[in-house]
This record gives sequence, structure tokens and C-alpha cells, in this order.
Amino acid sequence: MSDEFETVTERVRERVDPDSEERKRLDEVAERLIAQAKAAVTELPVSGDIVQVGSTARGTWTSGDRDIDVFVRFSPDLPREKLETYGLRVGWSVLPDGREEFAEHPYVTGECAGFAVDIVPCYAVESASEIRSAVDRTPFHSEYVTARLDPTLAGEVRLTKGFLKGVGIYGSDLKTKGFSGYLTELLVLEYGSFRSFVETVAQWQLPVEIDPEDHGTRSFDDPLVVIDPTDPERNVAAVCSQTNVSRLIHHTRLFQTDPDTEQFVLDSPDPLSPEKMQQELASRETTPVAVQFDAPDLVDDQLYPQLERSLSGVRGELDRRGFETLRTATFANDSAVLFVECEITERPAIERHEGPPVDAGEHASDFYEKYVDSEAYGPFVDGERYVVERPREFTSARSVLEEAIFSVALGVAVEDVLREGYEVLVGQETAVLADEFGAEFARYFDPKP
Repeated sequence: MSDEFETVTERVRERVDPDSEERKRLDEVAERLIAQAKAAVTELPVSGDIVQVGSTARGTWTSGDRDIDVFVRFSPDLPREKLETYGLRVGWSVLPDGREEFAEHPYVTGECAGFAVDIVPCYAVESASEIRSAVDRTPFHSEYVTARLDPTLAGEVRLTKGFLKGVGIYGSDLKTKGFSGYLTELLVLEYGSFRSFVETVAQWQLPVEIDPEDHGTRSFDDPLVVIDPTDPERNVAAVCSQTNVSRLIHHTRLFQTDPDTEQFVLDSPDPLSPEKMQQELASRETTPVAVQFDAPDLVDDQLYPQLERSLSGVRGELDRRGFETLRTATFANDSAVLFVECEITERPAIERHEGPPVDAGEHASDFYEKYVDSEAYGPFVDGERYVVERPREFTSARSVLEEAIFSVALGVAVEDVLREGYEVLVGQETAVLADEFGAEFARYFDPKP
């Protein structure tokens, strides 16, 4: 790579590295939270300890990040319901104005001095292979990375995180399906620097498998496999989608060729107006169809898998009915949308249905008897088979969504909401969605790799 690589990355470091004042402020807030959590634990009838985890504990957080994660560890002998009760008690003590959220078990999240704070209970197990809930392994991740990081490597991690954020693939939530902070740290530890990360990833041929401790005990069918150094049976990169891993390869290759600070800046297009969306739709001459409904009251990690399952079911049904979907998308805010762009608007009143070969004995006879007195054209013989031309059940994409949506595979919560009511939008009608999802449709009509 040219010297331009160093020039660009040095400029970016100024942006992603927290300055001394920002570090001091975070340390002060973290110390205060930890002290409050320790004091709250002393009021419990059981013992426990407090540990700060995550990127702010390891010095790999980027400037502007405002997340502090405090874990309350209890003995593995403590019943699950007691862990939840005592964990929430500590959480409410530290964050009296917070709110309860739920992952594998409830925890308290809130704000303190401008920082987003999570107070999470877990079990103090002996090793990550003995975890009783997913969060139990997090302290082991912190211990592993902290023992191997120095200030220089921490800076390389921050640079790499900045790059992943610019591409739009940083985050292991089930909406993003990208790279977690821990995974990013492991990749930098594996490759030694951001430069080496870029050079190596640009040459990846999928699937890629990395086993830092050479201790993996099972195989995975994922595009990227990074065996957890603390758990030989876990793929840290399991959540990464094929698309996002492929996008990373594209962008590292692009950065190798032409380094630019703009590659560290997430593209934020101006929201599309309904009028502009109408123009886009008219120029494409496709038929978009959308199902709009109240968004289920779920956290994103529960909501988006259900939306994607529902979208897949709708797309599959439209394809099966002959409407040939071009592209799909799902969005959620106050409302949720399943958006499918179809290549075909209407289908004829009849459809061809081929039966068995005429010489197929009883099977052929059954087919003939089924249709001989029906409204279908035929049966007649075409080549070796019986054929009928029968009335098509649905002649428009709209009718499929209005009359058959509950026959497709839907997420449970999505189906529950749909049964309370939904709206089907077709063609230019879908432009009204830009009022709520203008930014999302701006990206949809101007897709980037």
C-alpha cells in the first residue's frame, strides 16, 4: 500500500481516539457507578462482585461512544430467580430512573452523566464452557483481550472499529448482523494491526476460519468462523451475515487501492420524499407491494428476526404465485413494513397445470378424473402428460397479500399484530411510506456495496 494509507489513517486516528478529557470523564463516571454497585451488593443477603466489561473497560472504545457495562457476578449456586431479583435490585439502586430490559434474563439500563449504562447480573462460573446464560462469558472475554492488548494494539482496534462503522457493518445486533466489538478485537489481535487486517481481509476467500487458541472442537457452516478463545464450541462471528462479510472484503480491497478518510464515515443519504419515491418507482416500472402494520412491542433482537421470517414468507408466496420478486426490504419504527418489489403486476385468469404422464397408471387416472368435470380447460394431452388450464386463484399481488397472507410463514408476534389489522399498499401507493422511512428508501433506491 502507498504512503497515502498512513496519511489517511493518521487523520482518522485523531477522530476515533478519545482525548484525555473524554477518557477522564468516562473513568470518573465508571468509578462512580462501580462504587454504587458495590455498595448495593453489600445490602443483599448474598455476596457478589462487580466488574466493568466491554470496550470502555479495555480502552478500545472510539471517541463519542457512551456505553458503560457493569456486571454483577453471583455464585453459580444461586437459583436463577434469585439472580434476577438481586441483579435488578442492584440495577435499580444504581439507576433509579432506568428501565428494565430483557436478554436471556432481565437487567437495568439507563443513563448517567450522558453515558448509556447497563447493569447486568451474571454467574461467576469457573470457565466460559460452564456458562449458565450467554452473558456469563462476557467477563472471560474482557480478561482474555485485556491480557493481550497494549496501548498500540488498542489504537489499532479503534481504527478498525471506525472502518467497520464507516462501512455500516459494526454491531452484532440482529438488525445489523455485523461485527461485534469483541470480534473486532480478536481480528486485530490475530493480524496485529489495521494495515495487516486490511491486507489480509482483502484476500479472504470464503469461508474463512480463524482459531486463535487452536482449540476448536466443532465445525460451523458460516462464512466467517472465529473460534472463541474462551469457549472452543462457539463461533464469535456466527451472527455475521454473508452479505456483511462480503461487503467487508469489498471495502478493504477498495481501501487498499485508494485510501480515503470518507471510508470511515457512514453514508447518510438525505431522506427520500414521497414525491421523489414516486419518481423512482415510475422510472423502475416495477410493482412494489407493501404490508404496513403497527410494529410489535419487541426489542430489535427479537423484532428483526420475526420481520425477516415474515418477509421471507411473503416473498416466497409471491414467487410461487408467479409475481417474480426483484428485491425486498423490511423496516420498523412506530410502524413496520414488509416491502417487496415485483417484476410482474398482474397474472392471467388461468394458469397451466401439468399432471402426470398419461402412462402413469392410477396416478394419471386420478388426475384425469379430478379435472374432467371441473371448470378447467381440459384435461388434454400435451406431449406425454395430461395438462389442464385452470382458474388462477390470485391474479394480482395485492390479492395475495389481502387474502392469503396468513397462509405464509410469519413471525409469531408479527402474525398477532397483523390479525389486529394491516394495510396493503401497491405501486405508487407505497410512496407514502417515505414519510416514515425516507432515509431507508433513499438507501434502497441508491444501493451501495
